[in-house]
Amino acid sequence: MSSSVAGPDCCGGLGNIDFRQVGRWEQKTRQLSRAFGSPYLACYSLGGVILLLNVLRSHCFTQAMLRQPKMEGLDNPAAFCLGLVLLGVGTLFVLSSFFALGFTGTFLGDYFGILKEARVTTFPFNIVDNPMYWGSTANYLGWAVLHASPTGLLLTVMVALVYMVAILYEEPFTAEIYRQKASRSHRRS
Repeated sequence: MSSSVAGPDCCGGLGNIDFRQVGRWEQKTRQLSRAFGSPYLACYSLGGVILLLNVLRSHCFTQAMLRQPKMEGLDNPAAFCLGLVLLGVGTLFVLSSFFALGFTGTFLGDYFGILKEARVTTFPFNIVDNPMYWGSTANYLGWAVLHASPTGLLLTVMVALVYMVAILYEEPFTAEIYRQKASRSHRRS
């Protein structure tokens, strides 16, 4: 695959910002929900696209690392073990976030009007805010350290920066929709 096709999202997460824009468009217009006949089907479809692009991004990340020279200072057993630990922690955060949020909670369901009863505050959300993003970042960092890749380290920094920008947009939105939901529930009781 040429870098011009895969490049924009191979830096780790640029697609997340674009999908937030799609989510906000859906929230305002409900066009996807109407087109798919259901907000759930629309959300599952968009989530599937996001998953496929994440696979592509991870593949591009790996290919970029493997095509570049290794960093001698990271090419040792201690660094390899650190990489494994980072992958373990990252995977724990990603998977536990997914199980706590469910598919629709993970993949923009709030923009489709699919909300949990309340904002999730159980593990891993009681340990770190945005554990899916930080777990994913830890996975990329672990993968880079495992491969002793300076390219992987640089791309991981880019992943983290893009996720930080996504959080700046996502956090206020999530807080507001759950505030509105609580306000509506309070008025009904």
